[in-house]
Amino acid sequence: MNRASLEKNPHEVASMFDGVARRYDLTNTVLSLGQDRFWRRATREALRLKPSDKVLDLAAGTAVSTVELAGSGAWCVAADFSVGMLGAGAARKVPKVAGDATKLPFADGAFDAVTISFGLRNVVDHAAGLREMARVTRPGGRLVVCEFSTPTNALFSTVYKEYLMKALPAMATAVSSNPDAYVYLAESIRAWPDQADLARRIEDAGWSGVRWRNLTGGIVALHAAVKP
Repeated sequence: MNRASLEKNPHEVASMFDGVARRYDLTNTVLSLGQDRFWRRATREALRLKPSDKVLDLAAGTAVSTVELAGSGAWCVAADFSVGMLGAGAARKVPKVAGDATKLPFADGAFDAVTISFGLRNVVDHAAGLREMARVTRPGGRLVVCEFSTPTNALFSTVYKEYLMKALPAMATAVSSNPDAYVYLAESIRAWPDQADLARRIEDAGWSGVRWRNLTGGIVALHAAVKP
C-alpha cells in the first residue's frame, strides 16, 4: 500500500505511515520549510503545561512532538496506531503506546491535557476521535488540535493550493521513502474543514470554550478547548 484514499480506512492509513516512517521527520522539515519546529513549540505553549500534568500526545508518530511537550516538565505519553512510526522514534525516551484514536486504551479522565498534531485529519471518524479525547481528559482539562487549515488571504490561499497539489509531491519525491503518500497529504488538506467549521465540530464532540489561532498565515491553525 503506497497511499491511503480519502475514505481513510484505518489499515490503509496505518500502512501508509509505516511506509514513510524511516524518513518522516526529515521530510516534514523539508516540506514545511522548517516551520514544523515553530508549530510544535506553539502547540506546547498553547497547552500551558505544568510539571504535575499528565499529557496524551495522540497521533504522535515518531514522538518528536512528545519530546517537545516533555520539555515543559510534564509527564507525556506518545500514542499512535502506526507501529512503524513509533518504532522509528524508538530512540526518543518518552513512553509510547500503540492505539487507535477512536478507541483509546486509557481510563476515563486519565489526562490533564490531550493534543493531536496533524493527525485528526487522518482519523476515519474524527468526531469519534474528539469524543474519545474528551473521555480520557479530566473535567477542566485542556485540548489543543494543531492541524493544517485554510489560509486567510485569498491570493496566498491560491498559491498555497498550487504548492500542495504540484510542488509538494514533487519535493517529496526527492526526500520521502514513499512520495505517493504526500499526494494523499495534499488531497486530505484540501478536503479538510476551515477554522470555524472545525471549531463547531470540536464543540459538538463535547468540548467547551473553543477558540483558534492561525499560524503561518492560516496554513496551520491551533484549536484550543476545555473539558466541561
